[in-house]
Amino acid sequence: MDLAKIDRVARRILRNNDRGGYTVPTSGLYPYQWNWDSCFTAWGIASFDVKRAWFEIHTLFTGQWDNGMVPHIIFHKRADGYFPGPDVWAVERVPHTSGITQPPVAATMVRSIYESDKHYGRIHMELIYGRLVSWHRWFIKNRLTRGMVAIVHPWESGRDNACDWDGAMANIDPSGVGEYHRRDTDHVDPEMRPKKIDYDRYLKIVYHGRETGWNEDEIAKSGPFRVADVGMTFILLRACRDLLAIAIELDHETSEIEGWIEQLEEGCKNHWNPAGYYDSIDLKTGEFANSLSSASFLDAYAGQHDGRMIDHFNRIMSKVEFGIPSNDPDSEKFNPKRYWRGPVWGMLNSLIGIGLTEAGYAKEAETLRKGTQKLIAEHGFYEYFSPEDGAPEGGNVFSWTAAIWLTWAGQHAKGRF
Repeated sequence: MDLAKIDRVARRILRNNDRGGYTVPTSGLYPYQWNWDSCFTAWGIASFDVKRAWFEIHTLFTGQWDNGMVPHIIFHKRADGYFPGPDVWAVERVPHTSGITQPPVAATMVRSIYESDKHYGRIHMELIYGRLVSWHRWFIKNRLTRGMVAIVHPWESGRDNACDWDGAMANIDPSGVGEYHRRDTDHVDPEMRPKKIDYDRYLKIVYHGRETGWNEDEIAKSGPFRVADVGMTFILLRACRDLLAIAIELDHETSEIEGWIEQLEEGCKNHWNPAGYYDSIDLKTGEFANSLSSASFLDAYAGQHDGRMIDHFNRIMSKVEFGIPSNDPDSEKFNPKRYWRGPVWGMLNSLIGIGLTEAGYAKEAETLRKGTQKLIAEHGFYEYFSPEDGAPEGGNVFSWTAAIWLTWAGQHAKGRF
């Protein structure tokens, strides 16, 4: 395989998905700026155009709310036909946004970009630092329960239809959402996307949030969905560690961030399912989801170096050609085609792999990196893939897949932040 040629294709994908200040995940299927997609994309762009990478981050934060929350979608330009669009979310601000957030990888990616651009990057870091602090503070104030990060919609997790949410979603009455047309299944095989019953419940949660005016207190009291997401807790903990490093670099006060890290470290302990893995918890019932997912393997990425997930890692990697699948292949719910219920995602592999490297599991990390390299080189820059045979699934020419090729998976990638 010509890895240098694949490097060029990856850079071309990121340029072609550029909409002038922000990058779409892929044309058609996702026509706006998505929060964590954009942060991964900035990480990738920094490998060949660091100024444009900073622009990506600054544009993302134009969508930040006054309370500090950074939404999961920023609707910079209208794209007719996308559902649910800005009219459904009914957020009264410009640019229009959704009413929920997404995994806060921004501080981690910003720190990485800064490390490659310390001369001019310091100016950008000073400009963005306060916004990062405000977003993290919003999480701590509004979403922490026993040190775990609560999500109020499956879309906030970035793992929309993961098995983690099945119990909580089953308790939501999907009636009354009315007729609607999903754009995603116009672009992708419906067998690779969430089911209609999932979408009915997604919309029921959106409509409730809209009715409250996206008031966090009201959503906490009466919202139909509230789950402590193991992935979100691990990602926020890692982001706080990186935010702390930024604060030290810029000579800012650190005690508040250090306090957040302590709370989240305690929260990670609460995510340990006695069945023997890190798991999400339905905060309405107190029950574990009983779901061993790819997010369970973000423990090392978060700095939780206890090694308790390595046996699961090796077991799962022995069962599929390409890991880590989004759901345990031994689970009766495993589906290698349907979104977050089995397929492997390159960008999550990158976080898992970097965490393993930092925790001292270099062999396991390299196995994962090489597998992801082979997956992309042989099957293309798709959104996700079958872990069994690498069959490409979801959207094509995908920005974050191109980004992690350039930063972590490819021949010339660093394989780290």
